[in-house]
Amino acid sequence: MNKNIINKFLVKAKINTYASGGEEKEKNFSDGSKGFEFRENDFLYIDKYFGSDCFIGKEIFFNKNQAIWGMNYYGRIVSKIIPEKEIYQFLQKALKKVTKNKPFRGPDILEINDLKYINMSKGNIDNFLGEEKILYMGKIVFLLDYHGGLIK
Repeated sequence: MNKNIINKFLVKAKINTYASGGEEKEKNFSDGSKGFEFRENDFLYIDKYFGSDCFIGKEIFFNKNQAIWGMNYYGRIVSKIIPEKEIYQFLQKALKKVTKNKPFRGPDILEINDLKYINMSKGNIDNFLGEEKILYMGKIVFLLDYHGGLIK
C-alpha cells in the first residue's frame, strides 16, 4: 500500500479520535480496555488502552480487515503539580497537530503558556520509536514512550 495513503489516513484518524474528544468519545471494549475507532471506506483505525495515570495501549490500522500498521505506547503522569485533567487537555491539543511526515504522536514542540510538549522520534512509517514529554514551568509532568511500524 502507498505510504502517503497510510500517513494521510493516520493523521485523519488520530485527529478524529482521542485528540478531538478524549475520554468522552471513547468506547469500552470486551477485553476491558477503552479506546476509539475510526472508519473510512475499507480502512479501520483502532486505538485501545488500559489504565489512566499509568497506561499502556496500541493503535492498529487495518485495510480490508488486514493489519498493515501498528504502534504500542506506555504513558504516565510523573508529577501532580498540576491537575491530571490539564495535562490530558494539553496533550489533546498537541496530538491534534500530528503531521503526515511523522503520523505517530504530536509535533516536535508545542508551547502554550506554562506548558511545553516535546516529541522526539527516530525513523519513519516503516519503523519508528519515540518519546514525548509534557513540562509545566520546566518540570516534567508526563512521559510517554512509543514504537511501531508497518506490519507485513
